[in-house]
Amino acid sequence: MNHVSAYNLGYRSNYRSRAMFSAINGFFLPFQGLTLIMRPGLRRYVLIPLLLNVMVFAGLAYLAGVYFDVFMDRWLPSQSWLEFLRWFLWLLFAVAYALALFYGFTLVANLIGAPFNGMLAARVEEKLTGERPAESDESLLKAVGPALAGELGKIGYFATRALPLLVLFLIPGLNIFVTIGWIVFGFWFLAIEYADYPMGNHGFKPKEQRARLRSKRIKSLAFGAGVTVLMLIPVLQFAAMPAAVAAATRLWVDDLSGDSGRRH
Repeated sequence: MNHVSAYNLGYRSNYRSRAMFSAINGFFLPFQGLTLIMRPGLRRYVLIPLLLNVMVFAGLAYLAGVYFDVFMDRWLPSQSWLEFLRWFLWLLFAVAYALALFYGFTLVANLIGAPFNGMLAARVEEKLTGERPAESDESLLKAVGPALAGELGKIGYFATRALPLLVLFLIPGLNIFVTIGWIVFGFWFLAIEYADYPMGNHGFKPKEQRARLRSKRIKSLAFGAGVTVLMLIPVLQFAAMPAAVAAATRLWVDDLSGDSGRRH
């Protein structure tokens, strides 16, 4: 083996190792967020988001139970040539169904809790770095307008991507592949949803935020996957929103900010 081949092999191996480490680290960030929100001085910023999550997931549980069988009977392929895959397709469609409800209710919960989430992100960053974001609002009333505008923008981003996927999902056979795309898009959207709070505190606009997340695509997607899993764990799911905000702030501080990226 010549030196060039050995170098390329070593580079690919090193890249895969870094990618794997990044994915694992990103996946467990939301669980680290659970410990972050328990630090002194942060709990009062967690209470409102926590109560919102209780109400959101209560509604989620009710709707999931009412409409799950209807959804599965309507969309699960029953063609004989797919019969041997039916158990896998049932699991895949069940995950897609659960994620669709989670993302819808996440949008609603974050729309209501956005001002509190921005303040929580600012406080978490202060705990992590010793510095409070210069553009964060200490006043809840002042934070409401920008926070709601940001959430409405994210709803628009979500809708313009989710609706085409929904249309494609209606096509038998193709919906199998669309389901996988929907799951990956869900991970990406959750990264966008929660990273907005710390980056918004530094004046970054949505396009700039998405560019930063794409620069750490693997870790960002893994972070979204971790948030999804946290949302599915009984009891812990109620703390998923504030934990995800805290975890996204850690992601900003450790990976997305950089000295040149801070807008003080």
